[in-house]
Amino acid sequence: MIDIRNVTKKYYMGEIELEVLKGVTIKVGEGEFVSIIGPSGSGKSTLMNILGCLDLPTTGEYYLDGKEISTYNENSLARIRNEKIGFIFQKFNLLSKLNAYENVELPLIYRGVKSRERKIKVEEALYSVGLTDRMHHRPTELSGGQQQRVAIARALVGDPAVLLADEPTGNLDTKSGNEVLKILDNLNGQGKTILVITHDIEVAERSNMQITIRDGLIIDRKVN
Repeated sequence: MIDIRNVTKKYYMGEIELEVLKGVTIKVGEGEFVSIIGPSGSGKSTLMNILGCLDLPTTGEYYLDGKEISTYNENSLARIRNEKIGFIFQKFNLLSKLNAYENVELPLIYRGVKSRERKIKVEEALYSVGLTDRMHHRPTELSGGQQQRVAIARALVGDPAVLLADEPTGNLDTKSGNEVLKILDNLNGQGKTILVITHDIEVAERSNMQITIRDGLIIDRKVN
């Protein structure tokens, strides 16, 4: 499903070269639940951006669902993001003027899905996260945990190959965070491939495989 080979990422500030990733290799099979853990400055956010097709590696190869995408242009990357990857962010990234239903519907509108099919898919996604009774509420009318569940529904609605979660419990209290993690557990149990980027060891230990990154290098891999 995901296969990155000897990936590096360098940034340049004038004549200064900053190497953030230093030859990272990761394979994630279909249906796996993998966490990538590391402290601030370890390179995990840069790795997430590459995994999510928000950025390209400086060198190395990235295969997603069998396709080599390391040299794709921005339009092709945007299509891959819309069709293959479901994003779950720490800050939810919901549009405040839209209600839960409309936020979840957006990726399908961008994809050109017809209205009747969108309705079925959106309602199914909101049902899967237990929010059918909140679909007409705006984000300001929802708790943090409910907002994150809307974000999960939005990530799910297009049936992506991979769910990519960046610190999905970082802005939540313990109870809400555990509810979100249970949803991810259930989705993985249904066969969904999930990657979680986190600095929280308790979150990482919910996964099947725990990968530790530090100073741009993979320093440990552990089966949970």
